[in-house]
Amino acid sequence: MGSPVSSAQNEKFALESPEGLRYVARQPILDLRGHVHGYELLFRKGYEPAFCGDVEMASRTMLDNAVMFGHEWLTGELPAFFNCTAEVLTGELAGVLPPETTVLEILETVEPTPEVIAACQKLRSQGFRIALDDFVWEPKFAPLIAVADYIKVDFIRSNAQERQKLLQQIRGRAIKLVAEKVETPEEYRQACAEGFSLFQGYYFCRPVLMEKHKIPANTIFHLEILKLLHRDPMDIDRLCELVKSDTSITYRLLRLVNSPVYAIRQEIRSIHAAIVMVGEDTFRRIATLAITSEMNAARPAEILHMALIRAEFCELAAGLCDLDATEQYLLGMLSMLPAMLQMPMEVVAPSLPLRPEICEALMGAANPERAPLAWIEAQERGDWDACDAIVETLGLHCEDLYECYTEAVPWAEAALRAVA
Repeated sequence: MGSPVSSAQNEKFALESPEGLRYVARQPILDLRGHVHGYELLFRKGYEPAFCGDVEMASRTMLDNAVMFGHEWLTGELPAFFNCTAEVLTGELAGVLPPETTVLEILETVEPTPEVIAACQKLRSQGFRIALDDFVWEPKFAPLIAVADYIKVDFIRSNAQERQKLLQQIRGRAIKLVAEKVETPEEYRQACAEGFSLFQGYYFCRPVLMEKHKIPANTIFHLEILKLLHRDPMDIDRLCELVKSDTSITYRLLRLVNSPVYAIRQEIRSIHAAIVMVGEDTFRRIATLAITSEMNAARPAEILHMALIRAEFCELAAGLCDLDATEQYLLGMLSMLPAMLQMPMEVVAPSLPLRPEICEALMGAANPERAPLAWIEAQERGDWDACDAIVETLGLHCEDLYECYTEAVPWAEAALRAVA
């Protein structure tokens, strides 16, 4: 599926410089309603050891990336959280970032010297928001609490008693509490009970374990449509009949077909006309997106967002890895089904219209078909070592896969708006 990004935009997103490729990952921060509040951006200069202990260099790399490429393509209009050292704060280096969409995270290693406190007060007066990262209460940090908009607490490394002590210190202040490294629904519920209002971690992607697993009837119906979609040749009459029997799917599908994402000039008003106009391959992708968005209707939109990025990335990377692009699109999209359906992949995979090798890849098998998906999963975590290992195994250059990623993100943003 071609990306709707212009050539000028592609030039902007090509993350190359005289010093080499820069890796960047984004990690969502969700609110109590499951909506994305903002993204923490993690930067790394490409193809070198993931971290050499040079925090200052990491911060400078972050600023360099932000200036060269902007962060809007990664976060849209949502806040971007950037890690900052004392030098970034006191040297006014953060001034290169747009205040209205930037949250400056003060690392836990930063000492609250008079210079740091004065710098934070100045930056806040300029419109920047301040976050305290991996925060543990000590009396010396009281001046920083006075300028903080967010306090981020590592939910794994802290205990309930420490967190309650912090809550007492900030009671009455307009500070948002962010629970970091929340990886399970149980940890999420605990964080909510303790008074946290923002959450960072992949708890929202984890299916809730139940004693009995049964695919709901409406999901079985949607999976039947998926099977029809991916039969060759496609039974168009039967497919149209099934799709039209689900009003919501029909609406989503026609909305997508007529959206700017696919740049079709003539308005399409029927499923049959859509197939004829866009062709079977494109229709398969559009219909798959419509179905998965319906499956995700009751879950956080970020799940579908991640699925869209994975799908487009895997499709684009397929050509580099000598894999089938349509299969890879499906692999990326359907990799988020456990999060959408709150069911383990082992239950869902047998019902999917995929070759055994693709089903095995969905369930975690380290086969060639899974390589692009494995890369983007590692990239989402900011696991640069794993990204490098996959690139080396495939015999590719890191720039190749990263170019696919920089095309996938804006495409996914546009597609998500179309199905919203």
